[in-house]
Amino acid sequence: MRRPKLRLAAGLAALTLASCASVPPTPPTTAASLASLPGWDAEDHVAAFAVVRSACADNPRLAGTSACAAVQARGEPSEAAAKAFLERHFRAAPIEGDGRLTGYFAPVYEARHAPDAAFSVPVRPPPADPAAAPDRAALEHAPAPDALAWMRPEDLFFLQVQGSGVLVFADGERARASFAASNGRPFVAIAGPMIAQGLLAPAAASAGTVHDWLAAHPGPDAAAVMDPDPRYDFSRLAPADGAAPRGAAGAPLLPGRSVAIDPADHPYFELLWLDADAPTLTGAQADYRRLVVALDTGGAIKGPVRADLYLGRGAAAGDEAARVRHRLRLYRIVPNDEPAP
Repeated sequence: MRRPKLRLAAGLAALTLASCASVPPTPPTTAASLASLPGWDAEDHVAAFAVVRSACADNPRLAGTSACAAVQARGEPSEAAAKAFLERHFRAAPIEGDGRLTGYFAPVYEARHAPDAAFSVPVRPPPADPAAAPDRAALEHAPAPDALAWMRPEDLFFLQVQGSGVLVFADGERARASFAASNGRPFVAIAGPMIAQGLLAPAAASAGTVHDWLAAHPGPDAAAVMDPDPRYDFSRLAPADGAAPRGAAGAPLLPGRSVAIDPADHPYFELLWLDADAPTLTGAQADYRRLVVALDTGGAIKGPVRADLYLGRGAAAGDEAARVRHRLRLYRIVPNDEPAP
């Protein structure tokens, strides 16, 4: 389970360039062939077939369909064969309304085993009653005899925003920090108030620039920006074995092919088609149109047309994730032998 990255509306130039690049086909309004999906012809159909195969293996509801039986019985297809196979066995059911696509990643941060002037905030394990814990600002300044590690304040803040990451200690030890529990307080985004206060220009505002500003203004200035967010996520540490992080569904996250969704509207392992365009952040990719699987969730991922795309680990994934804020239309990908949602 994880919290989504901070997002800011900006970048009209990116929107203009994206809209001038091409005119997508009219999206279907009822359950229809995959061939009618915007961007379907440009999809990597071999990669899409692999996503479907993994979902068929993990989703008990899908596993009983003849479409999934055919997927599991088939060898590795060519691009043309994968496209034809998916079009023959699956269809797209649109979800009403427009929503929003954002992105997240698994960061790598420095940490220490003992506090010092720079590494001053504790990474805490969950207490007996996490919901009874105070807000984030109080927890960061309270005694921490059971601290798992110590981090820079802005790095811990963003580790909790992302939900998991790798900690690298001065002696070379590496550990995976993952979400264990929260204090139950609502997530409050800090980016909007930073723009309102003139700390960031809207057109340049992204998760990366928020982090950089906090790092450049340590102490009371950074604390004054972060303190209005009362949510605190407790962590667990495990050896960093190089394995992919796992989402709330319990399965490894697939870079570029798994999303966090609202489990009140989507079951885990559900297959979805992203039709995301009209970016609002400068430097963003023009669109994201691809088949994905629902493997995760987050505190601010709410509603049926809302998704957070996992983009992988490290700095490059973080740079891309920081720029994903696109208009989203979403489709359920349904086996032909299953009733339409």
